[in-house]
Amino acid sequence: MKSLLFALLALLAGLLQTPPPAWGATLRPMTTLTAGVVRLSDLFDNAGPDAARVLGPAPSPGARIVVEAGQLAAIARQFGVDWRPSSPGDRIVLDRPGRLLDRAATLAALRTALIAVGAPEDADIDLPGFTAPLIPEHATPDLAVEQLAYQDGAGNFTAQLIVTADGMAPLRLRVAGRLQEMVSLPVPTHRLPAGSLLHAADLRLARVPARLAQGDMLRDPAAAEGMALRRMARPGEPLRRSDLEKPEAVAKGARVAMRLLAPGLLLLAQGEALQGGPVGARIAVLNPASRAVLEAEITGPGQVRVTAGSTPITPPGGGGGYYSSYATRVAGR
Repeated sequence: MKSLLFALLALLAGLLQTPPPAWGATLRPMTTLTAGVVRLSDLFDNAGPDAARVLGPAPSPGARIVVEAGQLAAIARQFGVDWRPSSPGDRIVLDRPGRLLDRAATLAALRTALIAVGAPEDADIDLPGFTAPLIPEHATPDLAVEQLAYQDGAGNFTAQLIVTADGMAPLRLRVAGRLQEMVSLPVPTHRLPAGSLLHAADLRLARVPARLAQGDMLRDPAAAEGMALRRMARPGEPLRRSDLEKPEAVAKGARVAMRLLAPGLLLLAQGEALQGGPVGARIAVLNPASRAVLEAEITGPGQVRVTAGSTPITPPGGGGGYYSSYATRVAGR
């Protein structure tokens, strides 16, 4: 009896010292690849001692590979992985995320190369038809420009762009584009109807093609402060100085305060503006009391100044012939 007990105890001790059986490998239905290669562990969990073995290159960024049951079984046999297909539908998808090469980085590399061969620094680069390639999602690419050909004056250029990054083969892209020289000009921030008075909030500096900046363009926003628009202005559209005029300080038919200055004498009277105009303009003003029409200078909103000793355009009592000829003369200035 004791011998049987000792035998059972010995058997139990042996079982306790024997390692538990290893679990078999399991298939990973989908793997997101972050490296430029596919490893055995990307296909199977618990793949064994060769789990880190490289099987081949990863798909291109943004692409995927589907490995079917037959190929998976062959790989498992080749590398001693304890796995068998459970059905012909067993498969794994190897996905390689990607992102578009940053356009700003592309333009910066081209700009640096173009400036080095004499291109203007303040210019926009147009790349018609350029499609940014995909690179690995978390890669930091290096860009180089080779075989650059630049036509000074016309602004056209061609070049070869080389993109390198960890986990991808070098990309060589042929690019063609054009430089457009730019200048900064004040432009409206919103639509402004004709007659609008301009203020600082109505304008902003914007980069516009230099070809649009020919002639009498408005270049200093401060010069437009308080000016009136002769025409409707659209947002982002450069203005010409000829589009601006001094705002009308006196409207035709408005009541105005007339001041007559003479040595030791100041006369004040109310008049009627027979013409409108900005500050500094000379207009005809009717004195309702005497019916005389005087020439006066607009000095401010609703205010005019009559020159001392000036002869009335129309003498007291009326007589429109003189005024008519004066109005025609002023209109022709």
